[in-house]
Amino acid sequence: MIPRIVPTPLGPLPAAAKRPPARVVAEVLDAVLPGPGRDRLASGEVLVVTTGQQPALFTGPLYTVYKALSAIALARRLERERGVPVVPVFWVAGDDHDFQEANHAAFLNTAGEALPIVLRERPADAPSLPTYQEPCGPEVTAALEQLRAGTPETEFKSTVLDWLGAAFTPEASLADAAATALQALLGARGLAVLRPYQESFKRAMSTYVLRAAEHTLPDGLSPVLVEASLGRDRLKPEGSGYVSRRSGDRYSRADLERIAGEQPQRISPNVLLRPVVEAALLPTVAYLGGPGELAYLPEAAALYQALGIPVQTPVPRWSGVLVEARVDKVLERYRLGVQDFAGTPGPLETRLVRDTLPGPLGSAMAELRQSLGTGFERLAKEVKGIDPTLERTVETARNAALGGTQEIEKKVLASLKRNNETLVGQITRARAALYPLGEPQERVLTYASFAIRYGPSLLDGLEREVARAFAAS
Repeated sequence: MIPRIVPTPLGPLPAAAKRPPARVVAEVLDAVLPGPGRDRLASGEVLVVTTGQQPALFTGPLYTVYKALSAIALARRLERERGVPVVPVFWVAGDDHDFQEANHAAFLNTAGEALPIVLRERPADAPSLPTYQEPCGPEVTAALEQLRAGTPETEFKSTVLDWLGAAFTPEASLADAAATALQALLGARGLAVLRPYQESFKRAMSTYVLRAAEHTLPDGLSPVLVEASLGRDRLKPEGSGYVSRRSGDRYSRADLERIAGEQPQRISPNVLLRPVVEAALLPTVAYLGGPGELAYLPEAAALYQALGIPVQTPVPRWSGVLVEARVDKVLERYRLGVQDFAGTPGPLETRLVRDTLPGPLGSAMAELRQSLGTGFERLAKEVKGIDPTLERTVETARNAALGGTQEIEKKVLASLKRNNETLVGQITRARAALYPLGEPQERVLTYASFAIRYGPSLLDGLEREVARAFAAS
């Protein structure tokens, strides 16, 4: 049986933008991986729902899959409502150069501990290569072995490892590997996986990117990046030309036009320009994103206006938590909810252990604190009448006495924790599953961590839950 799925309520969804269906140009289609989604994009006049994420090892955290399922669910809903084909498109942001965000994944091992897998580190002085130029390398074989060795043996394990192994090969780039894995996972469900770092797509968007280079954002930089001498770099308008922020390389307008014509892959949009380009090259009616992405999307309003591009509707993606049966038993036993595990370890364990204090001991501690408080209060009144300067001395003695009782209670609780290893261990393992490494589950654990345990029925269950959420909103 798959884990219990605890969704975060979506609330009422905004109405998707009104836009006439249109054909998708060949240059864009060439950048979409083959599959049912691409076939539908190429079938004639369509509408599009987009989402996306930077590539990461083994498809990255769970929310990557949640974004894709959200796009699929919203596209199906809009298709029913509007009576025209609506295709979900996933933008694999292979231009991104933040290797620290892409080089790792995390999984739950056989002991229920959250463990990271790190592909490798990029030297601090290395150029900031986009992930479409960053090969998985031979280290990916060891990463797959770490996942294999650390996860339980199930009937689904070999299939999951074969799925990842077919995509994440040493010679594949991280971007292509992530795109291939996502296509294999969700392509049959209608997702069109777009690789916008392909040359054909870069040529198609170069007109919009070059026009956007003339626009200066509030941070003083343009929304355009170029692969300069130190790697991918933001451009800053300066005089009649541009200078790259980190390397200081200088470019004239003619230089950028030449690069766009001869080496279009060297130029890319920043995070604000990306959804504008999506809306320019695809008949996009809605853009699905997480809270952070949707929060900064209004900053792109000036870019839409400057380029004359219709704005697609921002829509929140689905969010949720997978609660396995063993974790559910802990929640039920101690009457806890998922949110009780947020925050730093310690306070929850202390509260639960305090509940196990023997009745007489708990009463004795409470009575001691009360009697100390009452006694020192009475003493302070009497002393004040004799010599007001002694009032501070009494207060200091009171604080010391109460501090002593707290120290006793602290040591008693520490002893109880040692004697309640089962309770503490259960809470520790539950926290690793719900808030691994101190972060929400969907932001840390990879889908493979659960697919190995529960197989394809997990994806079916998630798809139903996401579809239900978007149908009800």
